[in-house]
Amino acid sequence: MSVLRIDCRFTAIVLLVVTFATAGTVRSQEKLLASYGGYNETMGPMWVGVDKGIFKKHGLDVSVLQVRNGQVSLTALMSGDVQILLPAISSVLSGVSGGAKIGCVASAFNKITRELVVKKDIESLAGLREKTLGVQSIGGGLWLQTMIVLDRIGVDPEKNGLKMRVIGDEPTILQALLASNIDGAVLTYASAAIAKRAGLRSLVNTSELRVPYQGVGLCTRSDRVAGSPDLVLRLVKGLVDSVGFIHEPRNKREVMDVLKKNLRLSSDQDAETAYNSLRISSTLDVAPNPEAWRHIQKLVSRVTPKVAQLDVSQIINGSFVKTLEETGYLPEARKKLGL
Repeated sequence: MSVLRIDCRFTAIVLLVVTFATAGTVRSQEKLLASYGGYNETMGPMWVGVDKGIFKKHGLDVSVLQVRNGQVSLTALMSGDVQILLPAISSVLSGVSGGAKIGCVASAFNKITRELVVKKDIESLAGLREKTLGVQSIGGGLWLQTMIVLDRIGVDPEKNGLKMRVIGDEPTILQALLASNIDGAVLTYASAAIAKRAGLRSLVNTSELRVPYQGVGLCTRSDRVAGSPDLVLRLVKGLVDSVGFIHEPRNKREVMDVLKKNLRLSSDQDAETAYNSLRISSTLDVAPNPEAWRHIQKLVSRVTPKVAQLDVSQIINGSFVKTLEETGYLPEARKKLGL
């Protein structure tokens, strides 16, 4: 009986230790809410990182929240309602020019993977004159990519009388285009595929354009970058691991399912299109790109002149990515993928 009592006590102690250890693990998971405005596959690394528990491996309990546009996200960040911002560079520049203190530490996107899709009666770029293109907001990510595409193909919106109409997020813009309420839009490949099946025309595929670009970034308040470097480093590690998961061929089905769920796609065909687009546009070269920032700065200054006065080196912080390069974390991630 005494042996039994000792065994029982030992078992109870073990269970108690395990319980406290588990509780400690749960408590060590720092809760972070990340907001975004764009509704497309550039949110793939965050969706995958959350869905597959990748951020939790780094002690971070991350949730994501879609809001109406980048300005709403920026306001939520500065008020403390969210801790992480996933913005287009244009939104960051506009916010900083207005006094916001923001630091951006990484971005997994350096390519635009979209198509300029128009109504079928527009047969060439010349046919864009006096037409209306749909965007989510003036100065936001979709507006920025639209301006970059137009700039690269030599179409000046002012000289050609092109109008930018604020419609809403991409699904809303797609519906407006299908209903002929607008004449065109720069759509992701998944949305462009739906539009083309409905008889609309693609004038430009951005994969054929070469332009300095950096897309949705990982940003937060400047005081958090300075005061919580370990947290920020773990966030960047989670981003790197999520991109690595996306690029691992054996994970294709899982990534497609995440995209299909979050983008509310109706078919595997559209999910695969989104998956392929995500793989083409995302990269493990996640360091902030000053050249791309300055190119975008010139475009944004057209609508927000104060942006031209900013020093982008005071906004971007490449030290976290540099640490991952020097410690071998990023080289090892590339090695796993054969890069």
